[in-house]
Amino acid sequence: MPRLVHGQGAPGSEPAGGTLTSAEAHVQGRSAQAPRWQAVVWNDPVNLMSYVEYVFRSYFGYSRDKANALMNQVHHEGQAVVSAGAREAIEMDVRAMHEFGLQATLRSEDS
Repeated sequence: MPRLVHGQGAPGSEPAGGTLTSAEAHVQGRSAQAPRWQAVVWNDPVNLMSYVEYVFRSYFGYSRDKANALMNQVHHEGQAVVSAGAREAIEMDVRAMHEFGLQATLRSEDS
């Protein structure tokens, strides 16, 4: 279930030297929102690392390298922030992670 990317085509959404990837647009579109919330994915003993990487690539549109880095952070550090932005959008991300069978929570960037 891929998600729509926020911020694409908006003024100032492209860097000076080229276009944004969908993952970069996703993050940049959310960074203009305030206050900011985070979706945190937690390590669990059930899901394979390859599956977690697949979820990050398919849902968020992250590159293989970005998805792999986040998956490794979840595996080695126990958690990783996978998205940040307005509360409603991040609540959707957390629900999506639950639908994929991942453990995820919502938290304020201030906490």
